[in-house]
Amino acid sequence: MGAEILVMVVLPVLLGLAAGWDLASFTIPNLLSAAVAATFILFLAVVPLGASAIAWHLAAGFAGLVAGFALFALGYIGGGDAKLFAAVTLWVGFHDLAAYALAASLLGGLLTLAILVLRQYPLPALAARQAWIIRLHAEKSGIPYGVALAAGAFVLLPHTEIFRLAAGALSAH
Repeated sequence: MGAEILVMVVLPVLLGLAAGWDLASFTIPNLLSAAVAATFILFLAVVPLGASAIAWHLAAGFAGLVAGFALFALGYIGGGDAKLFAAVTLWVGFHDLAAYALAASLLGGLLTLAILVLRQYPLPALAARQAWIIRLHAEKSGIPYGVALAAGAFVLLPHTEIFRLAAGALSAH
């Protein structure tokens, strides 16, 4: 499987699934976060990154895991969000980690504000028949932060070193 397929198809599909799952159930299955990380390992098998670059991406993933679980321990995000954040930081590496964290945070803030505002209004009859919308609308429900994590990756991904490497692989064909 080519690098371009992994970065431009597989990764976005997995992130979209994680966002949708979180939106519908307030959970992100471990399998999805593991698949995002495994797809990065497949990427490494087809793109010749140097040992130093690989080590920095792995270190960024570990830093993402530590930061994510610190936020989880403080009650700011869920465990699935922490694992998804770590998996995405494998992809973005340290070079783009701050930009990714900023994008995900800003989008998370917008998502939170939008949901809090929408929770102030009654649901339309059609929406009130959907269990996931009712759960999302409930005042005591959390915020499906996986949506912001995926959106942050979508915003940042085209500007990352990984994307440029995959696009270079595409133009080489």
